[in-house]
Amino acid sequence: MEPLVQIGGAILILIAYVAAQLGVLRPDAVRYLVLNLVGSAVLAADAWWGHQWGFVLLEGVWAVVSLGGLVVALRSARSSSIP
Repeated sequence: MEPLVQIGGAILILIAYVAAQLGVLRPDAVRYLVLNLVGSAVLAADAWWGHQWGFVLLEGVWAVVSLGGLVVALRSARSSSIP
């Protein structure tokens, strides 16, 4: 099961990356940030259970940065929709 979790997390991050490179998603888009957040959080959790501390650091920071970007994007969307 562990390889499937890793592959799933990696696929989410790669979908976001490829979509951004193709111009389908912007890096500040909510969908892009959610894909990155979920993918990196899954990989960070899996690395934690496997005691792979370098990957915990990498994916944990990736998740935190994605979460920060998501908060900014959602606040921006919310403030622009308020009359």
